[in-house]
Amino acid sequence: MSDHTANGPAPRHQRVPRAEYRIYFAAIFVAALPFTLAATIADLVTGHETKDPVRRALAEARAITPHIFSA
Repeated sequence: MSDHTANGPAPRHQRVPRAEYRIYFAAIFVAALPFTLAATIADLVTGHETKDPVRRALAEARAITPHIFSA
């Protein structure tokens, strides 16, 4: 009988500490907030349909942060 625990499959990826992920997420969120606020104001001026700037910034942070940790 062979020992399957010694040469098992390699883990797909290492887990990133949650605190580090949250710090990066918060930094990206804060950095994106002024740009999304400007985009919302521009949408209001031009008459386009607008989204809440906080929701836009959250969407940006949710999209960008995982890319940082997958690299």
